[in-house]
Formats: sequence, C-alpha cells, structure tokens
Amino acid sequence: MIYDLIIKGGNVVLKDEVIKNDIAIINGKIAAIEETIDHEAEQIIDASSQYVMPGMIDTHVHICEPGRTEWEGFITGTKALAAGGTTCYVDMPLNALPATIDKNTLQLKAEAAKGKNYIDYAFYGGLVPGNIERLEELSDEGVIAYKCFMSTCGTDNPDDFSNVDDYTLYAGMKRIAKLGQILSIHAENAQITDRLGEELMAQGRTAAADYVLSRPVFTEVEAVKRALYLGKETKCPIHFVHISSAEAVEEIINARIQGQDVSLESCPHYFMLTSEQIEKIGPAAKCSPPLRTIEEQEKLWDKLIEGKIDMLTSDHSPCPPEMKHSSSNNFFEVWGGITGCQNNVDLMFDEAVLKRNLPIAHFARMISSNPAKRFNIPNKGELAVSLDADIILVDANRSYVVEEEGLYYRHKHSPYIGRVINCRVTKTLVRGKVVYDLDQGIVGKPLGKALKLKNGTETLNLI
Repeated sequence: MIYDLIIKGGNVVLKDEVIKNDIAIINGKIAAIEETIDHEAEQIIDASSQYVMPGMIDTHVHICEPGRTEWEGFITGTKALAAGGTTCYVDMPLNALPATIDKNTLQLKAEAAKGKNYIDYAFYGGLVPGNIERLEELSDEGVIAYKCFMSTCGTDNPDDFSNVDDYTLYAGMKRIAKLGQILSIHAENAQITDRLGEELMAQGRTAAADYVLSRPVFTEVEAVKRALYLGKETKCPIHFVHISSAEAVEEIINARIQGQDVSLESCPHYFMLTSEQIEKIGPAAKCSPPLRTIEEQEKLWDKLIEGKIDMLTSDHSPCPPEMKHSSSNNFFEVWGGITGCQNNVDLMFDEAVLKRNLPIAHFARMISSNPAKRFNIPNKGELAVSLDADIILVDANRSYVVEEEGLYYRHKHSPYIGRVINCRVTKTLVRGKVVYDLDQGIVGKPLGKALKLKNGTETLNLI
C-alpha cells in the first residue's frame, strides 16, 4: 500500500494519552496510527519533537461576509484560523448582513462561502424576535445550532441581528427542544447593563474602566440562572458562550449535576487579559462580557484546571480599525469584539499546558473532541483511524512575538500584539492536506467544505 502521507515520529495526542507514533493518511482519512509505519508514501512529514494533535474546532467565529466583507471575509478569516491551528469552525449568525435568521439568509451565507474557505465549516442559525416560525426551516437546511443574545446587540440596520426578550427566549427554547437542537446563549442582563452604562455616561464617565463597571459579574450570573430555569422548563439543550466568571461556571455545572442538558465555553482572552490591562491595551481589548479582574481570572483558571469548562473558542469578532476609535474618547462608543483566532492554540497551550501543567490530552478534548461531540460534528475531533485527518503540529520549544505583519486578518489589530508566546503551530492539515506551514505560510487554494447536518443526524453532506 502506498499512503498519501505519513507523519513520522511525533508525540501523538490521543483521547487519553500521548504516545510517540506515526500516522498514515489516505483519501483524507487517518488510515493507521502505529509505533512505526514503514510503508511507502507520496509525502512524509517529520514531526520529531513536536506534538501531533487534532485540529481545533472553533464553534464561535464571526465571519462578516456577505454584507460586511470589509470587516472580515471568508478568505482572510479562514487563513487566520488555519494559521492558528483551527481545522473546522462554526460561523455565527451575526455580524454579516443580512443576519442568518431564516432559509433565505442562510442560503445567501452558504453561497457567499463557496470556494473561499481554507478549512471546513458549518453554520449557526439565529433566534431573534419574530423568527420562531422560521427555526424549523433553518434546521431543515442544516444549521448546526441556534444562537441568541440576552444582552442588547445589533445596530439600526433592519437586517442586523437583535436580542431576545424573555418570551422569545422561552418560546424559542420550546421550538428548538422539539427540533432536537441546541441553543447557544450570550448571557448578560440587558436592562441592567444598558442602564448602568447610561448612568455612567451621564456622569461623564466614559473610560475603559467605566465600561467594565457597567457589565459586572452578577449581570452574567443572573442571565445564566434565568436561562437555565427556562431551559429546565422547556427541556431545551443549552450551550453558554464566552463565560467569563467562575460563579457562572458553577451555576452551569450545578444544573448539569441536577440533570440538565447544558454545556459551556470560555475564550482565551478571559485567561490572557484582565480589566487592569484594558486601559493600556485600548479598544482592541473591548468585548462583552468584558475582561475581568485578575482575581476573577484566577478563579476562572481554577475552573478550567478542574475540568469544569467544556471547550475553548475564539469568539473571533473583527471590525475595521476606524470602528475601534471614538472621536470623543468614549469607550462605550467603540465597537466591541476581540480579533484573536490566529493565536488561540498557541496562547492556551503555552499558558495552560506549559505553565499550569494541564494534561495535553485534556487540552485536546477542550479544543477538538468536546466541541465535535456537543455539536454533533461527524468524523472530526480526535486522532483515530477512519476519522478525518484534521491535524496540527505544535512545537512546544518555539517562541515568537505576535506582530502585525504576521497576522492574516483583514485588519491587523489584536490585543496580543507584542506578546511573547512560548510555543507555535507549525503545520495545519485539513483532511490530510497541508493548508498552513510555518515556513511557507498558507498553502494552496481554499479546500474547505461545508458540513451540513440534516435534522440532527450525523450524516455529512456537502453544500
């Protein structure tokens, strides 16, 4: 047998252990994982002294095409994802125009994506006021889950995304539960955060620290508890996005212990950055929920090390640089969102694995197998025979400084510029094809395929 590719001599990260093994690939699938594979191959990659891991599955990415391609399109966004070690992602139903809230808008998004993705991808559908009757058609068309905002979101543009009221949340949960789908929730109390912001601005308090004060931890925790209660009433599976506080983590875990179908994610910026740094970093570090204090961050680290955070996602949310500035120095007016997907794996491997001794197999579950299982993404998530050869190589002995010129984003701002990271993704393979190489950069043309799930089954279709 002649294999398409053999990756030799790497420290292979399997489900529960790390073993020095070779991996053989044929027709985009892993064909063998053995101590030594001596068969012929069209290509051989020497992975000596590197970790060979399943690629990241990032289930929280905002690609702004169509409608706002000038913010971030599929080409630039997926180049950055590939360079960062992501091999599959799920695109959120915002910030493109129109928002993905029905069959027609999903088809517009799918059409815009064709031939432009360097990695595999899937789509979210949105839950917004007025579209409950459209949720089933989104499911029929293959969205992987639904997303809603409990905090205020959107713009004056009628095609933009909008947040739910409590009735829409409740009624949407009932419908989504019947569809056998998952609702992902941005949990912050809209009324309290909006009013706190208004009060601070009325006092002339518009600095970065004031923005953080307007969105305290309890506004996240309250929204989480409210959503959990409605989820319990409706029996709707729930996933909480970008959780930023240990108290919210505990509420979610306690609900799971009591039998609720619920999961959660957090993001690298809540572990890398603190509210004490936000003034120095500036608008590139604005997000919601906001960065937390160093004390809160340490509590969140404890939850991650304890295994209470299911997965890590980027919440990559780009925008043009002019939207990261305010003529009146009002931080509330600055567009919120972290541009960070290109450094996800490196940052968290460095800080969690190298510095805090998180087991590498646990790390791999957080970035790959857990999201694959939770969101029913077939053939991905682990290094195992017959699964897609979505593989990354990580050099734990290679340090680098994040610099603008090395970023693939359409707009090269990031809160991590100037940061030293002590490991690096050196290769990214999607279905056995190298799409990123540290020395060559992005390799070849876009080869990403759309993953479409029909009615919750594990059938892979290509749009």
